[in-house]
Amino acid sequence: MTPQPPAATPVFAAAHVSRNERLSSFFGRIALACGEPFAAAEPGQFVMLRRPETLDPFLSRPYSIHATWFREGRFGGIEILYKVVGPATRRLSLLRPGDEVRLLGPLGRGFRLPPGVRRLFLAAGGVGIAPFRFLVERLAPQGGPPAMDCRLFFGVRTAEELVCAAGIAARGVPVVPTTDDGSAGAHCPVTDPLAAAVEADPPDLLLACGPRAMLACVADLARRRGIPCQVSLEERMACGLGACLGCAVPGRGGPSRYRHACLEGPVFALEDIEL
Repeated sequence: MTPQPPAATPVFAAAHVSRNERLSSFFGRIALACGEPFAAAEPGQFVMLRRPETLDPFLSRPYSIHATWFREGRFGGIEILYKVVGPATRRLSLLRPGDEVRLLGPLGRGFRLPPGVRRLFLAAGGVGIAPFRFLVERLAPQGGPPAMDCRLFFGVRTAEELVCAAGIAARGVPVVPTTDDGSAGAHCPVTDPLAAAVEADPPDLLLACGPRAMLACVADLARRRGIPCQVSLEERMACGLGACLGCAVPGRGGPSRYRHACLEGPVFALEDIEL
């Protein structure tokens, strides 16, 4: 059940901002008009992005593809969800319609649902929610609920960070929120209600994206119960093409076996990596 190769050949492209909206104090969502190669993107894939006229930051930054968008029935571009945490994302938040950025993508390997999945659990932590909006929309392209039983377990620090939850719930996917400060949902780690749901009625497949500590807990739960699981790793990347070797993660099968998140991931089957 290892994810398959990317569906599209990555391309360098100029893209222009269509809209840039603030979702909360720290989160924003930007829509980029780009070419047809990006229409073949799969949930879980990412792009490398930079402004063409600046060397600050010097390197491109990786962003998960949050959605694709269409205008009058034709492909318009992609959306990116971002959290303002430093200079690169601060500059991203200041972009206006018409501004140009440079993209490399779609990159990496995304989530793969094998035939026969009828019950699907999604576990997201913080900005790890980004690829799941894309996935839910792909599961229900006509705007209705997915054909399968799909649930999202979404953990954040505070209620203000529960971005995208309402939109996903509107698609017919129940959302189980948790917050570190108790301001919304249960006051506990997201893995607590996830574990309870798994014990009550295990899914056919578990997909997770979020901080490494959360993924380690999800991995332990999946291994103990023998549940197929795929995890999307949030790794630092400099090139997105495997040249810099900066996103190496330990693979299973010995300490010398490493895998690269930009090429073989960022989505990995649990049996392929060490967590």
